[in-house]
Formats: sequence, C-alpha cells, structure tokens
Amino acid sequence: MATRRFVLKVYVSAKHMTANVVDWQHRRVVASASTVEKSISDAFELGRSCNVKAAASIGEVLAMRLKTEEAGIGMGGGVHMDVEKEIEKKSVDTGPEVWAVVDALRKRGVKVFVENEYRVTKS
Repeated sequence: MATRRFVLKVYVSAKHMTANVVDWQHRRVVASASTVEKSISDAFELGRSCNVKAAASIGEVLAMRLKTEEAGIGMGGGVHMDVEKEIEKKSVDTGPEVWAVVDALRKRGVKVFVENEYRVTKS
C-alpha cells in the first residue's frame, strides 16, 4: 500500500470552514483555505452557517494555492482523504460541504483519492 503523503482535512464549524492539505512526512500544512479569510468571507453571506457555495470556493482557492505552493500535487500528484471520517467528525451533516470541496479540487485538476467514496443523501 502506497504511503499517503498528502492528506486533505476539512473542518466545518457552525460559522466557518477550513480545508488543509497536510504533508504527513514533514508534518506541515502545505496549503490552506478558509472562510475566516476576509477575501473569501466577503464574497459570501455566511450568516449563521457555512454553505455549499462557500465550500466550493474553498476548494477552488485551495486548488490554486496547491498549484503555487506544491506544484506536484496541484498538477496531478494528488491528495488522499477519508471522506467518511471527515463527514462524521461532527454530529451535524457536513457531507454536502465536504463533497463540494472535493468536487471543486477535482474540477481544478487536483487528483483526490477518496476512501469510502460513496455519497449518502439524506431525505
């Protein structure tokens, strides 16, 4: 089994979302994007909760930063993620936001290798 050097971590709180790509070999964040950043938060009316549009923008910004900061990842090297673990961190359903980040990264050309890649939709 190949080492998962670069891992995507998504944190969703009641008001904000942050996505980081972590280099586990060197124990550092190589790129990050968050709704806490003024340039991102000004583009959305986040109000009381993070939304899917904002999450997609986080993914797009993260993809652009990866292409600048860690070109090997941003240009096709890829990141790994356990989606089930990321979604189940909170007691509230953060699935749509987490998937919006993953989809935006993929749309921008970043390979995202997902464990547990299934999408459960709640009715």
